[in-house]
Amino acid sequence: MAVTLRTYSFLDALQPQLATFMGKTARGFLPVPGQASLFVEIAPGIAINRVTDVALKATKVHPALQIVERAYGLLEIHHEDQGEVLSAGRAILNHLEVTEEDRLRPKLLTNQIIRSVEAYQTQIINRASQGMMVLPGQSLFILETEPAGYVAYAANEAEKAARIFLVNVTPYGAFGRLYLSGPESEIDSAAQAALAALDSVTGKTPSAFVDK
Repeated sequence: MAVTLRTYSFLDALQPQLATFMGKTARGFLPVPGQASLFVEIAPGIAINRVTDVALKATKVHPALQIVERAYGLLEIHHEDQGEVLSAGRAILNHLEVTEEDRLRPKLLTNQIIRSVEAYQTQIINRASQGMMVLPGQSLFILETEPAGYVAYAANEAEKAARIFLVNVTPYGAFGRLYLSGPESEIDSAAQAALAALDSVTGKTPSAFVDK
């Protein structure tokens, strides 16, 4: 069975808000801040079960997310020892018979900042949020990527760079989505860090991603 490596994203140290968000929303073994993490997304989705099996038998990592979507599968693994996570990643790549450079390069689909969000809009956003609340008057950064798994890396790097609030992050499905809120200057810094993180990811550019 041919498997496409869509996302392969190593996070050297989970930031407090992202780790806590995962702890609130994930159903697996929950991470804590500072642990190393790896997000792997593949197609077809059902094959992620075997990928998880390979990683757990080869190392001491713990999975927080194993999600099987209609088309894609996502696995997140973490451990306090970066070496364990990197070893798990190598075991996964060897099993799939690919290299890290065979992953897909992220495509930015949405990148916008809403400044001084109105109170009624914050209420709508907060009703659907699983993270922090957006407060009236804050700025809101919205990011959407394909493949989905890369938004976790963008969120982590944004949190490193600025004092922001992680409102929501969805690293699975057809598209990944990230919502961050905070003071205008902090959101500007966070957006810059998130975009730079995505731009730094190397990999293949499928023909479907090429703008015509």
